[in-house]
Amino acid sequence: MKIAGLASNRGRNLLHIDDVAPGGAELSVALTNQEGAPIVEAAAERGSPTEVVVRADDESRADHERRILDRLGNYDVDLVCLDGYMRVLTETFLENAPTTINVHPSLLPAFPGSDAHEQVLEAGVRTTGCTVHVATEDVDAGPILTQEPVPVYEDDDAASLKQRVLYESEFTAYPRVVRWFAEGRVDIDHEAETVSIEGDTGGDFPTRRLVSEDRGEQLRYGENPHQDAALYVDDACEEASVVGAPQLNEGAKGMGYNNYNDADAALSLVKEFDEPAAAVIKHTNPAGCATSDTLADAYDRALRTDAKSAFGGIVALNRECDAETATAITDSFKEVVVAPGYTDAALDVLRESENLRVLDVGPLGEGEDRFSEPLTEKPLVGGRLVQERDHQSPTADDLEIVTEREPTDAEIETMLFAWKTLKHVKSNGILFATGTETVGVGMGQVSRVDAVTLAAMKAEKDADGKSADGAVMASDAFFPFPDGIDEAADAGIEAVIQPGGSVNDEDVIEAANDHGMAMAFTGSRSFRHD
Repeated sequence: MKIAGLASNRGRNLLHIDDVAPGGAELSVALTNQEGAPIVEAAAERGSPTEVVVRADDESRADHERRILDRLGNYDVDLVCLDGYMRVLTETFLENAPTTINVHPSLLPAFPGSDAHEQVLEAGVRTTGCTVHVATEDVDAGPILTQEPVPVYEDDDAASLKQRVLYESEFTAYPRVVRWFAEGRVDIDHEAETVSIEGDTGGDFPTRRLVSEDRGEQLRYGENPHQDAALYVDDACEEASVVGAPQLNEGAKGMGYNNYNDADAALSLVKEFDEPAAAVIKHTNPAGCATSDTLADAYDRALRTDAKSAFGGIVALNRECDAETATAITDSFKEVVVAPGYTDAALDVLRESENLRVLDVGPLGEGEDRFSEPLTEKPLVGGRLVQERDHQSPTADDLEIVTEREPTDAEIETMLFAWKTLKHVKSNGILFATGTETVGVGMGQVSRVDAVTLAAMKAEKDADGKSADGAVMASDAFFPFPDGIDEAADAGIEAVIQPGGSVNDEDVIEAANDHGMAMAFTGSRSFRHD
């Protein structure tokens, strides 16, 4: 896609398009109608050809446009992009040039003209933006190709609004349209003055995303004290969440960036279970998790997985917190406790801990209602990753038993518990469990064997009253070699749940058979990389 850019001043959008080359597009020529326009020097510095075609005092608009067309005829041009070109083009140009598009700094048809920002502020609207449209003889008209909104703030003036519209709106919308043209997705019906974009669809992963969130609070700092941070709130979210959850001990210090991050991870884990469940989280990883007949027992079993690491951690519960559980929580230092409610007696206990934040997230719901938000997001420099949440929850019938020894019913129950918990362990992740409680967790290792070694070490050194001997091991991805199975056998593991799918599955299964292990494949992995 070869672009001719027409600008009367700086042509910042043209230069930005040249920088990002959407769809492989490139600026073939930058043309201006003003002597000394900054676009000429800026384009020349990057090696782009330039043309200056000034309209003479006695020259008609049509003759001036013919001279422009003559100059552009020397270049291979597929698309003409206007950027602050302060002339209204006539049919002489528009009917003889390639498709010509323009960007206007408002959401047309509102606020046309050269003083759009002033009009926006005078009108008192709360949202403005830009419009990229097909150029016609009518000023700031023509079929709309795309629009991109930006907020208008109370402290805005025309200059600040202009900056935001340019860098946050136009720099997004204009390259988008150029890419659409480069990909051959734009269909213009000039007679009907309509435009359609192939593949411009909605759904969970739309071709364009507009995200609007309000700042809930300014946080004390980010991951580290030298980083500023804030919490933004999605008021449309209906799922139980730590965002906006009331803090029931007002005297304690407020939640920080890491507190919110860890509390969210902890709450997501206990939502997995129908039975009373408790989890202790440290740096978004489970230090321990368990289910039981009572909440207090579930918490005790979770804590005893690694009470040392639980110091200063986050506790999440999936039932109303009672006084017995609250007393156990306050026996050692914790940063935050998250639950769907608290008894008055439990609050009396928890409020005695000066720096413990107590969050009430409200009812968790039942079944699939616990997970009404379908997507998760991770910001990147220059973009954002969006994916479906990992809601896999295999049953016994879903497991493929691949070893000579079949797992017992008790081992299968533990496998399913371990798999649900493992989804919340950072990859490479290995988890040892007995019954419905964790025994040792090996998280965030670059080697799967090292993750097994770490889980075994944690089970031996840090688990209170627990042992890897006779336990079940869960792995979030397949074992590429038998060495991970051999390491687990040395630790006393007797059953394994893993995705399968390695080219060496037969060797891994043979190793499990040699050790008398039972092994089940889930057919799907459960990586968590952030």
